Amino acid sequence: MAYVMIFFPLVMAAIAAAVPSNRLRPWLLPVTAVVHFATTVFVLIRPDLMVTAKWLILDPPGRIVLLVVSTLFLFCSFYTVGYLQYRMERSNRVFCACLLGFLGIMSIVVWSHHLGLMWVAIEATTLCTAPLIYFNRTQHSIEATWKYLMVGSVGIALALLGTFFLAYASLQAGLESTLVFEDVLQDAALLSKPWLHAAFILLLVGYGTKMGLAPMHTWKPEVYGEVPGVVGAIFAGGVTSCAFLAIMRIYQICLAAGEYAYISRMLLFMGLFSMAVAGLFMVSQRDFKRMLAYSSIEHMGILVLGLGIGGPALFGTMLHIVTNGMTKGVLFLSAGNIHRAYGSKSTEIVCGAMRRLPLSGSLFLAGFLAITGSPPFGPFISEFAILNGAFSDGRFVTAGLFLLLLLVVFIGMGATVLKVVQGRAPKQVQNTPYRDGLLTAAPVVIFMGIVLLLGLYIPAPLSGMLNDAVRFLEGRP
Repeated sequence: MAYVMIFFPLVMAAIAAAVPSNRLRPWLLPVTAVVHFATTVFVLIRPDLMVTAKWLILDPPGRIVLLVVSTLFLFCSFYTVGYLQYRMERSNRVFCACLLGFLGIMSIVVWSHHLGLMWVAIEATTLCTAPLIYFNRTQHSIEATWKYLMVGSVGIALALLGTFFLAYASLQAGLESTLVFEDVLQDAALLSKPWLHAAFILLLVGYGTKMGLAPMHTWKPEVYGEVPGVVGAIFAGGVTSCAFLAIMRIYQICLAAGEYAYISRMLLFMGLFSMAVAGLFMVSQRDFKRMLAYSSIEHMGILVLGLGIGGPALFGTMLHIVTNGMTKGVLFLSAGNIHRAYGSKSTEIVCGAMRRLPLSGSLFLAGFLAITGSPPFGPFISEFAILNGAFSDGRFVTAGLFLLLLLVVFIGMGATVLKVVQGRAPKQVQNTPYRDGLLTAAPVVIFMGIVLLLGLYIPAPLSGMLNDAVRFLEGRP
């Protein structure tokens, strides 16, 4: 089934590149997404299908990320059809082909149990997403594209060097060099510790760049500020989750090698530092799409922080992958609708969104409350579980800083969001014809429903998957 998830989107990408109709081409996205999502559900209920080859295994953390990626892409694909109906002035051939190819490549990342193949796939996502950033063809978008390519290339090069160091750690210990995940994990206790430490630092910085952890986050505000909302949602919920999965791989190896104390300090620092940087840059932020970039930086910090706490916080960390991904769908898609209705991203112009776009404006406000950890939404449950894990582990200073930074983010982000949704639009603002339609509003409502559901009740199958992922990360059967 791994081959279906990988090659079917790639074949559909080739078909999209060949289809001549600008109006029909976008419908290939939901067709592919439905097939991919149905295959995902089928695999998740059939454990015997989770091993395709030695290099292609769907392990418990991979199942969580796959479910998030497939669900996010499913509803975003329908939104994209509605979005591209408003952008008929330019060809969507490259846009559709890259989105479909991107889904296939992300599937490789999730299934890959060879650290070299995983690196290749993550590098391929960089090349595949660059044309999506340039879709609007403005001076700012081309600058954002080049910045993304340059910073991302440096990060992925460091990740490659870290992968080599990990392989050399085996050679230094007199073992056969291998990058197959199970083999490295099995021999983790025998690996050369200095080389393993160096590999962890390089891989954390390399894949942390892809996640957008501070201080490697410099590409994120530029890119998220320029991409269409649907691309931002897939970046913030899909690409970052795949990069975090790569960090979880090296985390498991270091844990098995008995180096938890060493890696924990770094993860805690990176997590808190990312939250602090995001909070500071959110204060007085006038561009509400760039604000969402800093929100993503914050939540990448929360994921890394939960991983650094470990043990009792891991359940909340795995749940936060899901809740963050779904909430980013709400925020980026509703922000895209607001941007289109006003033709601006500045809070000096964008005011009264709840009057001009009652549905998108309300969902944007609800998404803000959800992403900042307000009850009764899903992120509140996942963040509370991480906080509870910090207290349970006796990390009172970490827990205190975590709460303080959440407050800073809430205040900073809230000031911008309230400017956007409240009041009335200035009289000089052009009254664009855009209003919420079925395809551009229904996916946002569905994402919001999922976020609310996860705050009130975690379905038993999902809870089982989360607990399986925690046991797998800790090396327990």
